Amino acid sequence: MTVSLDLTDKSVREVLKEGTPGAGGAALPGIDPAKKPLIGLTRTELAETLAQAGIVAEKQARMRASQIWHWLYIRGVSDFAAMSNVGKDLRAGLEEQFTIARPEIVAEQISSDGTRKWLMRFPPRGAGKPVEVETVYIPEEGRGTLCISSQVGCSLTCSFCHTGTQKLVRNLTAEEILAQLLVARDRLGDFPDADTPQGAIVPLEGRKVSNIVMMGMGEPLYNFDHVKNALLIASDGDGLSLSKRRITLSTSGVVPFIPRTGEEIGCMLAISLHAVNDELRDELVPINKRFPLKDLMQACREYPGLSNARRITFEYVMLKGVNDSLADAKELVRLLKGVPAKINLIPFNPWPGSAYECSDWDTIQTFADFINDNGYASPIRTPRGRDILAACGQLKSESERLRKKDRDALENLSLQAMMIAGHGED
Repeated sequence: MTVSLDLTDKSVREVLKEGTPGAGGAALPGIDPAKKPLIGLTRTELAETLAQAGIVAEKQARMRASQIWHWLYIRGVSDFAAMSNVGKDLRAGLEEQFTIARPEIVAEQISSDGTRKWLMRFPPRGAGKPVEVETVYIPEEGRGTLCISSQVGCSLTCSFCHTGTQKLVRNLTAEEILAQLLVARDRLGDFPDADTPQGAIVPLEGRKVSNIVMMGMGEPLYNFDHVKNALLIASDGDGLSLSKRRITLSTSGVVPFIPRTGEEIGCMLAISLHAVNDELRDELVPINKRFPLKDLMQACREYPGLSNARRITFEYVMLKGVNDSLADAKELVRLLKGVPAKINLIPFNPWPGSAYECSDWDTIQTFADFINDNGYASPIRTPRGRDILAACGQLKSESERLRKKDRDALENLSLQAMMIAGHGED
C-alpha cells in the first residue's frame, strides 16, 4: 500500500507496478538478493569482481569491465542478455552470479504540476526486511531535477520535516542510490534505446534528468562512502556524465564531512540552515547541538573550491511566527557575511500532524526583499508535488494509507499553501 490522496480535482494519478520496465519496455522481476550487484562498483572494483568470479581472465578484466560499464551507464540496460557485444558464455556467467536489475516500483504518482514520485522497494541486504524509499522528479523549463534519497528513514528528527518522523532503518548502498537515477531515466525515456513514456512531462531540450540533488530521505554525510561512490559514478564522463556543477549534496551540518565532500566528490553544497541562532536551530535541526552554527559556518567558509561561481546554497524553510521576522533576515545576512552564497527560501510544506504553519506570502516577500537588497540571491522556491507529498520535507517511505480525516486535512493545507505559492508566480 502507498499514500494515495483522494483529491476531487483528480490531480494525483497513481500507478502500481509488478516490476520495473527495462530499456526494452518489458517488466523485470526485480533484484535477486542472492546475487551480487554490479551497479555501484567503481571501474576498478568491477574489474576485480569479474576476475575473482572466475568468468573473465585477469588480463581481460579491465576491457570487459569497460564493456559492461558502457552497457550499464550509457545504454542503460538492466538485463545481461541485452549486452550484444558480450559473448554468450560470459553473459550466462554474469547472469548466474550477478544482478543489474532495477528495484521494484511499488507505486508511481504524478502530480498536477508534472512532478513524479516513485516508491521503490529494495531487497534486504544481509539481515532484515525489504526496504522502501521515495525519489522525486521535478520537470522545469530547460532542466529536470531528480531528488535522491541516501538513507531509509532519517536519524536527525528535524521538527518541521515529515521524513524525520520515521526512524532510521539503514543506509542505502551505492547501488541503491544509483538505482534511483537509473529508474528515473528508464521511466522518462532518458537512455538511447528507451522511448519517452506517454504522458511524461519533461524538458523540451537536452537531458530529461539534467540535475540531481541529494535532498531526499536521510542525511547524505552520515552515509558518506556510499554517497561518494554513487556520485562519482554519476559524474563519470564515460557513463552517466552529469556535471559536478549539476550535482548538489544537501546536509543538515555534519561538519567533519563537509571538507571531504569538496575534496573527494567536488559537487555543489547546500546547507539546511533554517535558523540564525543556536537556540532555535537546536530545536528545528537538533544536529546543531553537536555541530553549532559557529563550527558550521567556519566549515562553509573553508569549503574547497568555494567562489562566486561555486556558491553554497543555504536552505531556509519559512515557518510562520518562528523564523520569518525581519530581525531574522538581518541576522541571516550578518551570519553569511563573507560566504559566496544563495539563500533558497522554502515555503513550509504541510503534512498531517505537523505543529507548524507556512509563513504568509507578504512575510516571505519582505524577508526575500531584504536578503536581495543586501546582495544575496534569495529565490522563493515554488512548491512542487505537494498534492502527492513529494515536496521538500514531505518524503516518507512508510506505505500506510492515510485515514480519511488526514487526507481531508492535507488537501485543505495543500490548497491553502498552493494559493500562497501562487502569489510568487505573478
